[in-house]
Amino acid sequence: MKVLLIDDHPLILAALQTVIAGLDEGVEMVGVETAAAARQRLKDQDDFDLVLLDLQLGDASGFDVLEEFRSVYPALPVVVISASDRASDVIRSIDMGAMGFVPKRSSTEVLSQALRLVMSGGIYVPPMSLGSEAPAPAAPEVNSQAARLQQISQLATATEYQMQAGLENLSLTPRQTDVLALLLQGKPNKIIARELGVSVETVKDHVAAVLKALGVNSRTQAVLAVSQMVQRQPDQSFSTFRQPAH
Repeated sequence: MKVLLIDDHPLILAALQTVIAGLDEGVEMVGVETAAAARQRLKDQDDFDLVLLDLQLGDASGFDVLEEFRSVYPALPVVVISASDRASDVIRSIDMGAMGFVPKRSSTEVLSQALRLVMSGGIYVPPMSLGSEAPAPAAPEVNSQAARLQQISQLATATEYQMQAGLENLSLTPRQTDVLALLLQGKPNKIIARELGVSVETVKDHVAAVLKALGVNSRTQAVLAVSQMVQRQPDQSFSTFRQPAH
């Protein structure tokens, strides 16, 4: 697995490289300090399997970079690694297509476990962030976004949401499981349809069925739901890396 790590703090970059490289002998780490350098790396090399992105970069907003990468490289998973663990940042990252969020303040053990889960195709969202705080007061022009983030956060911590059955009890068909795996990678319906060799309309039907099975009504809530299930049932982890068809 080849991982691109984007962080503008040299010491943190070196520390994260050491932790990630120690997870598996087969992991190749490439570290860069700027969004511009990351763009150039991705332009020069098309064999990266995962991007780990800091939200606070010197030459760009991490959210802008996340949006850009999800648009330009829709098949490349991006995981946010940030000094922040605010609920609003976690939910916004997932809402923009990140397949995970790992706070830097996590212990080395937690960081290693989170990255192992992510690098094996799982989803990691810090449970302490979900609903732990409301989004910061917003200017009038972004009040609608703040309200939406607050609504998602409340849904993620509601009792009935927390009591969803485990992944093994969702009764998804094999195709729906494939769709869920790709959906959790943040891939749009068009990409999912292309990878599965089905129509976009068929994918929409499968997505609707998956959301209904999870008891949610958006992709963001689906990611939060699956993440919470995996964290409550680590032996039942759900991988977003599909097994090749035989």
